[in-house]
Amino acid sequence: MKLYNLGKIPWEESQLIYHSLALMGRESLCLVSPSSPYVCIGFHQDVEQEVDLNFCQTHNIPVFRREVGGGAVFLDGNQLFFQLILKRDNPIAPKRIDAFYKKFLKPVIDVHHRIGIRATYKPVNDIVVDSRKISGTGAAEIGDCIVFVGNLILDFDYQTMSKVLKIPDEKFRDKVRKTIEENLSTISRELGRDVVSHWSDADLNQMMVEEFERLLGPMTPSERDAALNRKMQDLAPEMMKDDWLYMRGKRVGGWVVKVRSGLEVFHRLHKAPGGLIRADYALEDGCLKDVSLSGDFFCFPRDAVDRLANMVENYPVADISNAIADFYQSEEIDIPGITPDDWLQLFNI
Repeated sequence: MKLYNLGKIPWEESQLIYHSLALMGRESLCLVSPSSPYVCIGFHQDVEQEVDLNFCQTHNIPVFRREVGGGAVFLDGNQLFFQLILKRDNPIAPKRIDAFYKKFLKPVIDVHHRIGIRATYKPVNDIVVDSRKISGTGAAEIGDCIVFVGNLILDFDYQTMSKVLKIPDEKFRDKVRKTIEENLSTISRELGRDVVSHWSDADLNQMMVEEFERLLGPMTPSERDAALNRKMQDLAPEMMKDDWLYMRGKRVGGWVVKVRSGLEVFHRLHKAPGGLIRADYALEDGCLKDVSLSGDFFCFPRDAVDRLANMVENYPVADISNAIADFYQSEEIDIPGITPDDWLQLFNI
């Protein structure tokens, strides 16, 4: 298997290289880091709904659509990417996606162990420290290959991440930033910047090579050859054009930001006969957290909606229908034109 240990490269090349290697059917491990920041959206996403394009344009932050699924992410030179390309028929690759992730996340977990971070695997594709995610990973089929991508996060710009996302208002933006900050960790955060400074990017990438070689066998250090460069040059016009970026993806009613496996932050809207109702909340392992309800409706008594929000706090979302129905039956409330079914629209995950 070829090893492309390339260090810092232009941001667009950090994406084009693994797409090109997969389309060429070239099994390899690629280690890169972008020389400048950018935003990368998942294959199935709608860029106009997910990304604040005005903010990105004003701050000269490019936006790219990858062929790997998942959510919109802010990427920069404080993240070291690994990109593993395997033929789909390679017997070393498990057919079940959960088994695939568990197997190929082990080298990444072991690198964290080597530098003193007790990271663990959390299904389906997360690496966590306690309950905090510390690496973003994903896999996709491109051409005749399976591509597995992820990162070592040395540090993370939580503020910019919250600003590049398309967020309906500043209150929800603060909720997103706070939730990401509380649930996404970094190597610097776990060990301290002084400790992290002992390892260069090259040191950490070498550890990554050694751990993947334990699983895959010896690798052949390789340079980008003429064929790979041509493939990247040929692919660039297609993947950098507006038709590809603005391809209509999946749209949802409101906004949702995935923080890690089992934790998402929602902003949902529903137009009921009695007015527009909104819900901001996190869904953590199937339970509602940090619930806030608002809208342009009339409510008597005026604190009834606040009591409803408090009632569903920590409630399993699967049981929310009965809870809201019981609340309407047990409380003396009047919210004209808004029924339990209207509130359920906000929690219809």
